[in-house]
Amino acid sequence: MLTILVAQQNEHCFPVRLKRRQGYTTYILYLKEMERTYSTSIGGNSINNMMKKTIDNKFVYIFLLTLFVFFTDTGFLAAQTVWLDDLDLSAATQGYGMPKKNKSVEGKPLTVAGKVFERGFGTHAESSLLINLQGKVTSFSALVGIDDEIKGQEPAVEFVVYGDTKKLWSSGVMRLGDAAKPCTVNLNGVQKLELVVSDGGNGNYYDHADWANAKFETLGLTTLTTLNPVSSEVYILTPAPPAKPRINGARVFGVRPGSPFLFRVPATGERPMSFSASGLPEGLQIDTETGIITGKLTESGTFTVVLKAKNTKGKVEKMLRIVCGDRIALTPPMGWNSWNCFAGEVSAEKVMRAATAMEKSGLINHGWTYINIDDFWQNHRDAKDESLRGELRDKEGNILPNSRFSDMKGLADDVHRLGLKIGLYSSPGPWTCGGCAGSFGYELQDAKKYAEWGFDYLKYDWCSYGGVIDGMPGNDPYKISSLSYNGGSQLSTAVKPFKLMGDYLLQQARDIVFSLCQYGMSDVWKWGGTVGGNAWRTTNDITDTWTSVKNIILAQDQSAQWAKPGNWNDPDMLVVGTVGWGNPHPSKLKPNEQYLHISLWSLFSAPLLIGCDMEKLDDFTLNLLTNDEVIAVNQDPLGKQATCVQTIGDLRIYVKEMEDGSRAVGFCNFGLEKVNISYKDFEKLGIKGKVMARDLWRQKDIAKINTGKDVLNIEVPVHGVVLYQFSSIK
Repeated sequence: MLTILVAQQNEHCFPVRLKRRQGYTTYILYLKEMERTYSTSIGGNSINNMMKKTIDNKFVYIFLLTLFVFFTDTGFLAAQTVWLDDLDLSAATQGYGMPKKNKSVEGKPLTVAGKVFERGFGTHAESSLLINLQGKVTSFSALVGIDDEIKGQEPAVEFVVYGDTKKLWSSGVMRLGDAAKPCTVNLNGVQKLELVVSDGGNGNYYDHADWANAKFETLGLTTLTTLNPVSSEVYILTPAPPAKPRINGARVFGVRPGSPFLFRVPATGERPMSFSASGLPEGLQIDTETGIITGKLTESGTFTVVLKAKNTKGKVEKMLRIVCGDRIALTPPMGWNSWNCFAGEVSAEKVMRAATAMEKSGLINHGWTYINIDDFWQNHRDAKDESLRGELRDKEGNILPNSRFSDMKGLADDVHRLGLKIGLYSSPGPWTCGGCAGSFGYELQDAKKYAEWGFDYLKYDWCSYGGVIDGMPGNDPYKISSLSYNGGSQLSTAVKPFKLMGDYLLQQARDIVFSLCQYGMSDVWKWGGTVGGNAWRTTNDITDTWTSVKNIILAQDQSAQWAKPGNWNDPDMLVVGTVGWGNPHPSKLKPNEQYLHISLWSLFSAPLLIGCDMEKLDDFTLNLLTNDEVIAVNQDPLGKQATCVQTIGDLRIYVKEMEDGSRAVGFCNFGLEKVNISYKDFEKLGIKGKVMARDLWRQKDIAKINTGKDVLNIEVPVHGVVLYQFSSIK
């Protein structure tokens, strides 16, 4: 009930009480002086006519008409309850499945801790839904929780409500079986609301989340508009490479003495093209037609080689430093991984087609090298699919691939013939995350087999290891869950399985990049290098949603100081192109967001692993993956990781120190409005004196700047980036 005091010159004072009734609104005015009640009801007749008919006092008539106009203008007369499930939920992004109205992700009744709800929004972390409130909503309420449909799993999520980018409410971490938690948020004056479901810290597997009985109380609005303020317009920034030869890729390459050497000179330009190299150390040779360098180095040392490429349009040279020693992966690995594309549907045929596509698409000419098989190359614990069924190991304990991968050595050899490298996947537990055979108890045999087959990369995923930290119960692996985070937060437990495999890999007469995948537990960046690791995941699995990418970005600064050549922080794979984890679809990231994603992974010196279908590369995705100046930021030999050095509202500015003394700078807009700024705080970025600002995506110089007095006008789109390199000039 609302009471309004109105004072006039003649000192009349009218307390007015307004009540809402069922289906219509009745206003009752208590007029102390006149001792009379006037009641008006809004129906088919105009309020003006009704008041003229029922009110014979001119002063009261004017007062009532003014009051009506006031409340109509403010929206009070149309106060409404608007249910979330009545809105267009297709604007929502989420980590798996489709947004569901009044149903769970799997299309079942919304059920939290045994309680069924008729209304609501079923979604999956990482999830985001943006709603335009126009400042005319007073409150939002809901009951939130994890849906019962994934019983037997270990999901964890956090529900968060943002108003105009400020956090208004959070559920805290919720787990399966928790009673639905009430959410009530005051929204007076809020223009835009974002409903977010984030991962609860243990990966986004099975994070089925429900906003049950979710509704808004509005002022004058009968519905609300969901939106995505980020443009869907596709635009290409990367210029086409010239016909004249240009040698791209890393400027340094590491190899251990005695290991097979494989390096393909990445060069763009019109074919045919011939290659040569001067200064190659003894034991190495180059194929003049393909540019593939092979052989073996027996002595440690650093060798400066001049790579050369020539075609009918011209010729070019580039220096390559070969370092033969105890470190490999001196620049972040670049390649492709099968998981985000094929998931459990991977096969040797699909892997070889991906390798062929990497060559035919031209990605190989920009430094993309690895073709990595993720989970499901092994036999499965209880698959219904016959192609995944079979003995896990032979009588000697050697791992057996499933029937989709009948010849692992032959597959590796075929990939190597293209000048590419090949990787695979396992777990220190008895099972991989997908339920295939892991390496527990067979670590040395597996390391030997990987080397014997000719593999160059191992992704080693924690998965089921949490179930065997104290040994195998009853010596029966089938009693162990395929996924358990148990023990990962205890340093000694977290280190043990990776040191064991790391030591065995180093014993092999082959360089195998060792990628630790344990989601950042126990601050892996602080110790990953001590167990032979070359890269380590700093986060849970990525999804192709802005919420997932943003949250991963915001967590990277904590690990930056541990990045260096041979030791890389891994914020997970790239989610551009056609992804889908077995259910292919174009990335849900908007074009602006994909530019920001690639830019920051390059600034972070992160491993760049494509996760899309390599046979469905469109022009936009190729533009993202073939910009050699952006890739050069990632592959810079100094190996520094960018950090955020300045925040201006929603603009975060990341700076990476480069080997040549320049600075690569990403101006990143995390807000919902375009940013226009005249920037002058160059000293905060470590930039002094006279510099040239170069736009790396457009590959062109844009301004000469005297940092002591000039400003640089910068426009950054919503969820977008401007990526510049600042180099000293005279």
